[in-house]
Amino acid sequence: MYRLRILIADDEPIIRLDLRQMLEELGYDVVAEAGDGAQAVELARQVKPDVAILDVKMPEMDGIEAARVLDEEHLAPAVLLTAYSDPGLISRAKDSGVYGYLVKPFKQADLSPAIEIALSRYREALELDREVIDLKETLETRKLIERAKGVLMDAYSLKEQEAYRRIQVQSMNTRKTMREIAEAIIIAHSL
Repeated sequence: MYRLRILIADDEPIIRLDLRQMLEELGYDVVAEAGDGAQAVELARQVKPDVAILDVKMPEMDGIEAARVLDEEHLAPAVLLTAYSDPGLISRAKDSGVYGYLVKPFKQADLSPAIEIALSRYREALELDREVIDLKETLETRKLIERAKGVLMDAYSLKEQEAYRRIQVQSMNTRKTMREIAEAIIIAHSL
């Protein structure tokens, strides 16, 4: 069975040790430890953990900023650990792409749900990002095909359906995508 790979970051070595022990007892693999946010980000780039657990208050780069970088670079979902529950920190955490927030002192039993939910939400977000990219690509392709149809209709006095069919046939005959054919038509027309 696959064991989730966890990166932990806290500037207090004793907290990291306790956290490592709790996580390993729960069946997780701690693949990296960092003492500050900048080091956590660098380690995440190297070891590609499934989840990063970050203390909020750390030198160099705090956990919230590290979580923002992890989210922007699609490295791992971040769960923040903090002794502070003030609204300002929570607001910053929400804006940074944090997927979980645990207030110290926490129990071992609090870790698994936070990790599993963070990972689930992160995977959903990645899937949505992929869908958005696919939809943008589809929309751009449709726009290009529409422009190419317009070019063919003007140049050859074709009806819309016949112009579309020519693009389609050319795509099949040349084993190129309809987008590639549409781009070629548009380029040829602009020359």
